[in-house]
Amino acid sequence: MKKLISASIMCADLTQLGESVSQLEKANVDYLHLDIMDGSFVPNITLGFDLVNAVKKITDIPLDIHMMVNEPGRFIDRMNLDKNDIICVHYESDIHIHRTLSQIKDKGIKAGLALNPQTPLESMEYLTDYMDMALIMTVSPGFAGQKLFAGAERKTAAARKMLNELGHADMPIEVDGNISPENGRKLSRCGADIFVLGTSSLFNKGKDMTQAAEDFRAVL
Repeated sequence: MKKLISASIMCADLTQLGESVSQLEKANVDYLHLDIMDGSFVPNITLGFDLVNAVKKITDIPLDIHMMVNEPGRFIDRMNLDKNDIICVHYESDIHIHRTLSQIKDKGIKAGLALNPQTPLESMEYLTDYMDMALIMTVSPGFAGQKLFAGAERKTAAARKMLNELGHADMPIEVDGNISPENGRKLSRCGADIFVLGTSSLFNKGKDMTQAAEDFRAVL
């Protein structure tokens, strides 16, 4: 499976959003990753739906929406997305999470399920038919500057094995949190396919984004 880069817009210069997106287009990133936090599911509040829709208007790069919110189904209709985009929701965010995944897919949008470091892989075992992607959080969501959690490699490898055994060998696994080139290389070998890149790799001061993206791809 091809290895893909999802650039974290939260780490870009939001005062120059159009220019930042233009630079990411030149870097040939595969997705733009937008973190939506509600201050409840996680303590922080970040990007909102108006910004999602604004980004959608100015680029053809598919959007990778990571919803760290309670009851995310309430907000699906707030975003103007299409079949190339992904909305990823957390297992714990809704008591009937399969309904939320179904709601996303019924809109013609790809659906992803996110698992926190402490969330057992078994949580997704009976949900894979509602999913287009699995997101393995390699840090606790909502906090920047964390180290990769100790079980990230084992969990990613186990997720790949589970999906393969369930007949979903073509379902990509995304990893998010402190994805440096070194960590990206390790997780790629464990079966990760999509890498959310922020300040640990892509948005390095003094380094061109195109070069940073090329350098990251070279280690996978």
